[in-house]
Amino acid sequence: MRRRGSAELPREVGVLAVVAFVVALGFGIVAPALPLFARSFGIGTTAVGLAVSAFAFFRFVSAFGGGALVERLGERVVLATGLAVVAGTTGLAGLATSFPVFLALRAAGGTGSAMFTVAALALLLRVSPPTHRGRAAATYQGGFILGGIAGPAAGGLLTTLSPRLPFFLYAGSLLVAGAVALVLLRTAPGTPDGAAPAAAPDLSEGPLPLRAALRSRAYVAALVANLGIGWVLFGVRNSLVPLYVTEELGRSAAWAGAGLLAGSAAQALGLLRSGRLADTWGRRPSLVLGSTVGTAALAVLALPPTTGLFLLSMATYGLAASLLASVPAALVGDVSPARGGRVVAVFQMSADLGAVAGPLVAGWLTDVASYQVAFAVSTAVVAAGLAAALALPRD
Repeated sequence: MRRRGSAELPREVGVLAVVAFVVALGFGIVAPALPLFARSFGIGTTAVGLAVSAFAFFRFVSAFGGGALVERLGERVVLATGLAVVAGTTGLAGLATSFPVFLALRAAGGTGSAMFTVAALALLLRVSPPTHRGRAAATYQGGFILGGIAGPAAGGLLTTLSPRLPFFLYAGSLLVAGAVALVLLRTAPGTPDGAAPAAAPDLSEGPLPLRAALRSRAYVAALVANLGIGWVLFGVRNSLVPLYVTEELGRSAAWAGAGLLAGSAAQALGLLRSGRLADTWGRRPSLVLGSTVGTAALAVLALPPTTGLFLLSMATYGLAASLLASVPAALVGDVSPARGGRVVAVFQMSADLGAVAGPLVAGWLTDVASYQVAFAVSTAVVAAGLAAALALPRD
């Protein structure tokens, strides 16, 4: 296959990145309003946590079914349907007048989110040629990162006007994203579900059975690395870090925000090069580098607490996450280049499992031991990804 420049990524990659940005922007907008709106029903803190975790839990348990739908109906249909489900349930949640109704709508939204995420990643990996899968994954992740940075700031302002308003805005943004997906990810004549023949020469292959994928060391390494990303990036970083800053470092919440912003900014900058590195240097050395840097960054937090080391850890882990967010996805595409809905679903479930288990385990360890012990265990989870990366055959 002729090597292509980064400007020649399949058109679908750019469309999916824009959709990812809109979805992450809307999710970030609703995040500050969610606990406040849930509180308005007169519930306790535990119930507020349930409202937050219900979305993630149902996203996790429904992802495998979403992968089966992708293999049966195609990525484009499942992607747009998933966005429509999240849009509808989010808009209705903003109109809810009781907590049980609100909770049920949040849970249903998690199911739609799983459909969208699995379908989008499956399509991205299917249309991207092997020489550009790292860059495609980095471009897609970049959309999520930028939307995630911009969303919470806007959401905080909107929440001061009305805690219901962000839900309606999020629903509207998802409808726009779904319309964009239906129009721009159109089906090309003679190819299934909009895939470009030149970009994905192996579309004629059927889905790789999950059992076959699990026998691949590359796929297992991708699962373990993605578990670490979910554990730290989507779990511990959001749940434990703010408390660590205020209780252990004795700093204000603004310092926690500065650390999270430093990590997100470093990840966004790293994504500019991480995809190319994965494609040109190789999957194994790139994953080893990302896992090594990520392990070292988290290990710093297991040391006696200082503000300088905290900020250094956040920024360094952000750089590592730019590799850990793109290389494992490229590995999955290498293992299952055809319409591998269930293979992609299990990959996504590994991150969701980390996002659910990480805060629970780390929070419990903090209560019974210390923040340092919690961060040490989180370091071990990321280090497991390094061990899996070292076990990969050399490129």
